[in-house]
Amino acid sequence: MVFLATKLPGVQVIEAEKREDERGFFARTFCLQEFEAHGLDARASQCSISFNRKKGTLRGMHYQVAPHAESKLVRCTAGAIYDVAVDLRPDSPTFKQWEGVELSAQNRRALYIPAGCAHGFQTLADDTEVYYQISEFYHPESARGVRWDDPAFGIDWPGVEHRTLSERDLSYGDYGL
Repeated sequence: MVFLATKLPGVQVIEAEKREDERGFFARTFCLQEFEAHGLDARASQCSISFNRKKGTLRGMHYQVAPHAESKLVRCTAGAIYDVAVDLRPDSPTFKQWEGVELSAQNRRALYIPAGCAHGFQTLADDTEVYYQISEFYHPESARGVRWDDPAFGIDWPGVEHRTLSERDLSYGDYGL
């Protein structure tokens, strides 16, 4: 695996190193030792998938607060997404900054999002599936969100004809400047 640092501390793009031959290829997508060697929380308390019927579906920006703050490893297993992490760690040098990466079934990249960062994505294709490894169990009382278009972050989402969001995601207020 190749770990590529982003401008946000702890947020990493992870690329598979393919071993190819006439049959196709083989590649590791997770290794406890390598994740720990890069200082990443490698626990996986639960795994989830998100299936999205339409291009332009936006889910986020979600996170959990302590003591149930969670890290996520996100991979797109069908279709494509624009995946975004926002740094909500007040002591971080990149507080309120964001990073966006295209993940697709074709590029087989993953994005690691550490605890203290909000996460969301927008689908770039119909019938897109996203797979998550999550370090903590879901705790509704710790679940939080920030608005996908909050000016405090200025996320540059890909343009779409129609964007679909849940009522919950539309209800989040501004984080604040």
